Amino acid sequence: MQKFWKYLLVSPAVCGVMLFVNTATFAGETSGKSEINQPQVLANPDTKTQNIAPDQKMGQVTSVSQFSDVQPTDWAFQALQSLVERYGCIAGYPNSTYRGNRALTRYEFAAGLNACLDRVNELIATATGDLVNKQDLATLQKLQEDFSAELATLRGRVDGVEVRSAELEANQFSTTTKLQGQVVAVVSDVLSGNTVNGAEITDENTTLGVRARLELVTSFTGKDTLFTRIQANNILSPNIGTPEGNLFFAGDGTTNAFIDALFYRFPLGEKTEVVAIANAGAADDLTSTVNLFDGDGAFGALSTFGTRNPIYSQINGAGLGVTYEFSEKLALSLGYLSGTANDPTPNNGLFNGSYGALAQLTVKPSDRISIGLTYINSYNQPLLTGSNAATFQDIAAIQGLPEDQVGFSSNSYGVQASIGITDNIVLGGWAGYTNSQSLRGTRGDVDIWNYAVTLGFPDLGKKGNLAGIIAGMEPKVTSSDIAGLDSDPDTSYHLEAFYQYKVSDNITITPGVIWLTSPDHNDTNDDVVIGVLRTTFSF
Repeated sequence: MQKFWKYLLVSPAVCGVMLFVNTATFAGETSGKSEINQPQVLANPDTKTQNIAPDQKMGQVTSVSQFSDVQPTDWAFQALQSLVERYGCIAGYPNSTYRGNRALTRYEFAAGLNACLDRVNELIATATGDLVNKQDLATLQKLQEDFSAELATLRGRVDGVEVRSAELEANQFSTTTKLQGQVVAVVSDVLSGNTVNGAEITDENTTLGVRARLELVTSFTGKDTLFTRIQANNILSPNIGTPEGNLFFAGDGTTNAFIDALFYRFPLGEKTEVVAIANAGAADDLTSTVNLFDGDGAFGALSTFGTRNPIYSQINGAGLGVTYEFSEKLALSLGYLSGTANDPTPNNGLFNGSYGALAQLTVKPSDRISIGLTYINSYNQPLLTGSNAATFQDIAAIQGLPEDQVGFSSNSYGVQASIGITDNIVLGGWAGYTNSQSLRGTRGDVDIWNYAVTLGFPDLGKKGNLAGIIAGMEPKVTSSDIAGLDSDPDTSYHLEAFYQYKVSDNITITPGVIWLTSPDHNDTNDDVVIGVLRTTFSF
């Protein structure tokens, strides 16, 4: 009967001590992640515990001095000394360390507590219970009473966390996939300008369009990314008689939803990254466009011209990209995308149809300076912004061929730079040159130039805001020997200003204006001013 009484007293007392030691261990942890697969409190070397590797176990120590990392000055030294030398229920690691400052798992705590209780019961059962004297029991009982409120509070908090964790696990979207989305709502209008290329601008009504995206971002290893995006976009750029000033976020004008982007990005070694693109790939999927204002239409610049060097628009479709980082300051990107990869008809397919091949060397001399040196070879991939001549709006008629038989190749060269003068002032810009050759019908080649200077003001007025100014010349045909495709007679300048205001973490509003002087590089045309108000919702 006396043994039974001691058992009732000792078991809960030891529980209290173990919980107190466990709590103090967590409080003493100052940095680092929990090593959840490493043992800390082990009693009997033969005890089988979850998450403890067999080769990590150590036999029962008989003196606390056997631990090389436990010093007499440690705050818990006396407690360890008592547990080791009086009760014999503490073991360490094969290298004679105890590692008392790291956190332990619930499994390890349960295993250690069970081993200690077994050891105490064994002492009682073998009539050596005098080791557990009345003074010890009184001390342990007092500890239980003194910390009863704290233990109850802690137990309630743990129970609450378990309930919430179970609810999150039961309702989570996926253990490997993150669901995110974005809605871009745009109000636009032609504020000034009536006639371009002898025709009156008819699109002078205020319009409202929306681009909605639903994205699935999946990772299988933590270092790779499978990206799937579904999009519907009914935004249209104002029709002013030239592709100049068109809006980057404009779509097909319908509300049809489709898979707009699908790619898989993964590392190949420590310095190489590979991206396999199945649909709607673009230059920014392959490399950096070195422009503070490249926000893919949702943020930053409003126009196609202001978003990135126009030569990048010759890259789109399906294909493969590789980036090799020689160092943090130097990277080489190579990519090949085809716009007709899935088309098996003649003069199409992955290699016989339209394509763009890119090579870019990106140099970062410092954290504030980035430079991109770009070469692009393309086939049947016109520029998407600039004059009618520069974007080959009438190339089929000029070649005297049907649209599906058009043939031209281009070699483009670009240099882009971004310089952070201060944390709140960024100077940037680019220059691009394209030489295109007509391969069918009327033969010949053309030279096309474009350039821009940008000035950005990050965090203007509030953290997360961005003000921007863009000034430059959209793609212009400077010389041509293709009959029917003349050089642009004059020079048009693109001036754009916007202010991106962060309302909250999920909402930004960007008013802006685009001013085109002598649109289509023709002085006889009226200057055109386009007003835009973009609101971006992210979730």
